[in-house]
Amino acid sequence: MASTEFLSEYLPILIFLIIASGLSVAMIAASFLAGKQNPDKEKLAAYECGFDAFDDARNKFDVRFYLVAILFIIFDLEIAFLFPWAISLGSIGMFGFWSMAFFLGILTIGFIYEWKKGALEWE
Repeated sequence: MASTEFLSEYLPILIFLIIASGLSVAMIAASFLAGKQNPDKEKLAAYECGFDAFDDARNKFDVRFYLVAILFIIFDLEIAFLFPWAISLGSIGMFGFWSMAFFLGILTIGFIYEWKKGALEWE
């Protein structure tokens, strides 16, 4: 009796998963049926790293790619922490204000480092 009640509580979750899986498969199938499947040279070209793929993984990368990644992390962290801080600023008081000022100072130092290293200048 108890196992039947236990399983009946999970029935809506099971139904939701079945419907979600069915819709996902239907949308993927519809995109393959409706979309054109004629890739050309430009569509198959490497686009994420800025240069063509190579066979040897031991080739050197330009340091600017890493500096841009660090720059992205700096601004991503800043935004991720600024929104909750702004919402709760009234309740956390001056301690919260100066904590965030210190955090933003550290991020500003990181940004100045990137700027001095030339990560914002592409040749």
